Amino acid sequence: MRTVITFGTFDVFHIGHLNILKRARSLGDRLIVGVSTDALNYKKKGRYPIYKEEDRLAILSGLSCVNGIFREESLEWKGQYIREHKADVLVMGDDWSGKFDCYRDLCEVVYLKRTADISTTEILAGIRAAS
Repeated sequence: MRTVITFGTFDVFHIGHLNILKRARSLGDRLIVGVSTDALNYKKKGRYPIYKEEDRLAILSGLSCVNGIFREESLEWKGQYIREHKADVLVMGDDWSGKFDCYRDLCEVVYLKRTADISTTEILAGIRAAS
């Protein structure tokens, strides 16, 4: 059984999120998703997500392409998460290209092209501009 792991905040869930998750799942038999906690998101981006952690976890757990979820509490623990979930493949968006190559000794690392013309940051900027 080939296990794929990926990570993200998955705030304001959109088609880009769904596309990358489905493509990640196609690389293996199981897809495990690490969802950034609210605290980690604040540490990374200086703001809390729009949707609370519990809601983001519920959304992801309801997707047929996702076989398991867990809370990502630290960016520095990615290697530990890969080992813990016995991942064979780490998938990230190509905006992170090269940043996770240090995990190639633990698993295959794949960077998938993001869906063009959509991002949570752009969606939020459009909402703010319209209000």
